[in-house]
Amino acid sequence: MRSAIDILGREFLLSDDELGQLLPSGSTSIFGSRVAWARTYLKQSGLLESPKRGLFRICPTGIALLLEKPQKINMKLLERYEPYRAFKARSRAPQEGESQPLELPEDSQKTPEDALAAAYQTLRANLESELLEQIKSSSPAFFERLVIDLLVAMGYGGSRQDAGRAIGRSGDGGIDGIIKEDKLGLDVIYVQAKKWEGSVGRPEIQKFAGALQGQRANKGVVHSLATLLTLQISSTQKLS
Repeated sequence: MRSAIDILGREFLLSDDELGQLLPSGSTSIFGSRVAWARTYLKQSGLLESPKRGLFRICPTGIALLLEKPQKINMKLLERYEPYRAFKARSRAPQEGESQPLELPEDSQKTPEDALAAAYQTLRANLESELLEQIKSSSPAFFERLVIDLLVAMGYGGSRQDAGRAIGRSGDGGIDGIIKEDKLGLDVIYVQAKKWEGSVGRPEIQKFAGALQGQRANKGVVHSLATLLTLQISSTQKLS
């Protein structure tokens, strides 16, 4: 299989980036998955055979098909072969307790993994849109807590309780939270979380930078609905 993927990659003039593209699961390359499914369909149709584990080769039936010079070999064409029809019948029959299997059109250019990946991307996009709408309708205080929870979940040190103590203080100069950069608390990151939907403007950044300098801080994160901008400044550095 590895040899087949390499040879086919060169045949189709695929770049390293194209060969390296992964399915959403992150465990398999898209091209490798398609080659594997093509081998499965061709083997089940009797066009390929496996003389031993890990190897496959074309059968006389497959050679006869190539001599016909078909414009393309797809699942609709494979329907002419009885072994493929039997394979489809077995695949369609759900076992007891299983859900109905995924059906693909005969002229589909997608493998089952491609179809699942597309469905996953659609569901993810819909979920992101719904979450964004809910966040937009939330209160500023909720958004501040959400940002702190996100940073804690990303693995920054400290606890939600530690971060929460710095939220909503009066006279904080625009600082909405403090996150420990490491679990030992050797350095801290000051957080500003505002429900901006557009880009964060220069005046807001300068105001936040001034608040950081007032705290003698050297690291800060500005988080909005549209952007996540990380600033690292020292007490003597000025924004140009």
